[in-house]
Amino acid sequence: MTRVLWLSAVADPGHVPTRPELTAGTDLTNAVAAIDGWTLANQGIETPDLGSTFESSIPGSDKADDSSLGFYEDKVSDDIERLLTKDATGWIVFLRKGDVPGSRSMDVFPVRVGSRSPNYSTDNEAAKFTVNFSITEKPTQDAEIPAVGAPPKIEK
Repeated sequence: MTRVLWLSAVADPGHVPTRPELTAGTDLTNAVAAIDGWTLANQGIETPDLGSTFESSIPGSDKADDSSLGFYEDKVSDDIERLLTKDATGWIVFLRKGDVPGSRSMDVFPVRVGSRSPNYSTDNEAAKFTVNFSITEKPTQDAEIPAVGAPPKIEK
């Protein structure tokens, strides 16, 4: 039920797209063959002290994992290849529970395409290619999916 979208524009500085921005995006869902990354990890800072044998830590900076999407090749169309060219910038949006207005299950990743490479194989399998993304800013997680026909909601 998860939907994966490519958006070329998100006006909100908090990276929460409006319904018209979601509608204007490109739905990549049915072409996605693999997903890798798309998570945040915290780089903890160790805070040992002389009064204890326990080595404590505090939260440090957040970092996004290397992220990619694998796609099935399409014999007829090269729309995805033309859309996701090297250095293209935009937003990858995951609607984790599908497009369910009001659900707080939308993750929005501001990205730049690092590379796009075909996956060559001699196995009996569908032809594929992989797009690697750099996550350029802090992603927005658990955002509310806007209602259909709702006025734009800008969160700050």
